[in-house]
Amino acid sequence: MAGLVALSAPAPALTGDGPSAYVANFHGDTVSVIDASTNTITSSIPVGNSPVGVAVNPATTHAYVTNFDAATVSVIDTGTDAVTATVPVGRNPLNVAFTPSGTRAYVANSGGTTVSVIDTATDTVSATVPVGAGPNGVAVSPSGTTAYVTNNEDSTVSVVDTATNTVSDTVPVGSAPSGVAFSPSGASAYVTNNGGTTVSVIDTATNRVSATIEVGTAPNAVAFNPSGTTAYVADAGSDDVKVINTATHTVTASVPVGDSPAGVEVDPSGATVRATNRADDTVSVIDAGSNAVTATISGFTGPYGIAVGSSQPTADIDVNLTAQPHLSILVPYLTYTLTAHSTGPNTVTSATVKASLPPGASATNLPAGCTTITRTVTCTYGAIANGASVNKSFRVPLRLLSLGPVKVTGTRTASAPTDPDPADDSASATCTVISIILATCP
Repeated sequence: MAGLVALSAPAPALTGDGPSAYVANFHGDTVSVIDASTNTITSSIPVGNSPVGVAVNPATTHAYVTNFDAATVSVIDTGTDAVTATVPVGRNPLNVAFTPSGTRAYVANSGGTTVSVIDTATDTVSATVPVGAGPNGVAVSPSGTTAYVTNNEDSTVSVVDTATNTVSDTVPVGSAPSGVAFSPSGASAYVTNNGGTTVSVIDTATNRVSATIEVGTAPNAVAFNPSGTTAYVADAGSDDVKVINTATHTVTASVPVGDSPAGVEVDPSGATVRATNRADDTVSVIDAGSNAVTATISGFTGPYGIAVGSSQPTADIDVNLTAQPHLSILVPYLTYTLTAHSTGPNTVTSATVKASLPPGASATNLPAGCTTITRTVTCTYGAIANGASVNKSFRVPLRLLSLGPVKVTGTRTASAPTDPDPADDSASATCTVISIILATCP
């Protein structure tokens, strides 16, 4: 069983009345469903032979489970706890990860040298990507443009371009890498080196190892908290979970758990961490504030992979702002366009974006849904589908003495469902006015 790893699901999904955790029972051919609010097992779902990895689709109410000895992936409807499809993949599939949009799932086939790409609309394999030997872990970047695959037998990580489903780079790491996870910002990825005692930190801008962190014996899985300030590593040989400060790349705590922890996952809130203890058939529940085990759940059979859904859908809005000059002696003005772009995974049902104008500036020619008071333009947006954008433009008139920079900043102030990524909630555009007949905009 050395080298098997259970990776975290990259994003939440709807799961009934409250958050649920899904645990793959390697020796039981089932997936256990945990009520995350009560830490009790509420259901047991039969799947294929020797289930290992599990991930929840960020855009649908489905969990995907890799069946190691069946060379298949079971698709579970989390609303009904029923298997709705079984997808043939490569030999000994270990782990699965979704693109942020949820349209594709990447499956690491450890019994060979490939990754299977599943089209989640049809639940069929749409591509097979050659990688290194013994692919174990797989994770997709927050941008969705890159997948990292740990090659256990090559001690490397394959960098997969998800647009072409080809390997664009190969990164040497430590001995027998297994788990991999991207930081929420996507700036780095952590790789557990199961054949040693370290975690390799990959700078995703260069695809090179930028730091090596000493953890414990046979580190297996890794997961980040939502803010990216902390990473958690399940050390199978040390029987604990290491807590890493990602700013300093140092271990700040060791949390004793059960025997041979294989998987680790963080709740979407970041308040709770769960570790699957393969050798004693339990799951440890860790309070992230105190780094102490607050509960131990029994009733599993070789628990490995774990994925946590959320009771609430999310929809990220990427705010953009552009500007264009319209110059003349009679009616000179600058046009600013606020764009609300939905990056999913769910449809935006409503949003408010405010644009702040510089001193002395005003806004005219407001579109429907926009108002202005005291140098602030407030625009409301209705439904925006995943991947769609809605533009709203307004004018900033120029006076005879309007000289210098005219900077406008747009910021998302409210939206529904919850926006999980505040990093892209604002944007600015600055025009430099030389005269009412000469101005430059980006």
